[in-house]
Order: sequence, then C-alpha cells, then structure tokens
Amino acid sequence: MKTNKFKIITFALVCALATVSCNKDDNNNDSMAMEMESIDFSGTFVQQDQMARPAINTVFIASGQPKDDFNATIPSQMGAKYQPIFESRLLALNSAYTTNALGLDATSFTTVLATDVLNVSTTGKTTFFDGTNVLTGRALADDVIDVELLLIFGGTDGAANPGLTSDNVDANDKAFTTSFPYLAAAW
Repeated sequence: MKTNKFKIITFALVCALATVSCNKDDNNNDSMAMEMESIDFSGTFVQQDQMARPAINTVFIASGQPKDDFNATIPSQMGAKYQPIFESRLLALNSAYTTNALGLDATSFTTVLATDVLNVSTTGKTTFFDGTNVLTGRALADDVIDVELLLIFGGTDGAANPGLTSDNVDANDKAFTTSFPYLAAAW
C-alpha cells in the first residue's frame, strides 16, 4: 500500500512539474534578444591564448621563453617580434635546413609561422597542406603535425630525415561524422 501511495505522489509531482514548465511561447528569439541586450560587454578584455597552427608555439618558443607573451601578442605584431626567435629555433632543431617542400628558406618560413593566424581560402580547397594547396585553412582530417614536421625536417622534396617527418599517428581514435558537428561523440 505504501508503494502505491509513493507511486501516486511521484506521478502527481512529475505531472505538476511538466505542466508548470509548459507554455505557449514557442518563439525563443525574443527572449534571446532581450537576454543578449542585458549582457554587459564593457570592460577590458585580454587575449589569453591562440593556436591557429597547432604546436607552433610549443615548438618554436623554447623552454624558458614566455609562451604566455606569444599567446597574448596581437597577430599584426607577432611577425616582427617572433620571426628572429623562430628562425633561431628552426636552425637549432634542424641545422641542415636550407629550404622546405614549399621552397621557403629559413627566414621566409619562420616569417610565415611567426604570425600565428589561420589563413582561409574562400575560393579554393580548405587544407593545411595537401602537396598542392598550402595553408588555405584547416580541415578536421588534416594531419597538421605531420605537415609541420615535414616542412621543418623534410627538405626540399619532403623526403629528407624520414624518421622526423611524421608522428606516426595516422588517424583519430574515432572517425569524423558526416554531419555537424562532425566530431565523434566522446568516449
């Protein structure tokens, strides 16, 4: 008998909550607009991090150098400030570097890398590097780390230093999906 009373009370509470949460207003845009208007965007905002090109900060800002400073630098100021540091680090990592698969010498290559922005082609293929298209964006399946290693250690044709041009991680643990958000569900 106590069990039945408990079930009835539970059912009544669920019905009451469902009824209270229902309303005839199916248009959420008005409430969203009012909510956005009430948000205060005044104040001072500070850039804390950026990673347009993954691992660039990790590789080219040596230990002991301020990574937070790089992350907070405005992209238009990055090239002038960090290109010499990046070039020095590139030549320390690969003292035999002359040009890479893009035909860029050390100065040109580190000039591109020191401004950590993701270029995006609005008219062509979106890819980090596919042998033809270079830094025209980044597709989810692009193996960015292998591309970066190839450009640092692979020489003019990408074949130099074969042990250093891949991280040997050739796929994600789960395949991308064909619909938004394209990422596999968390494990």
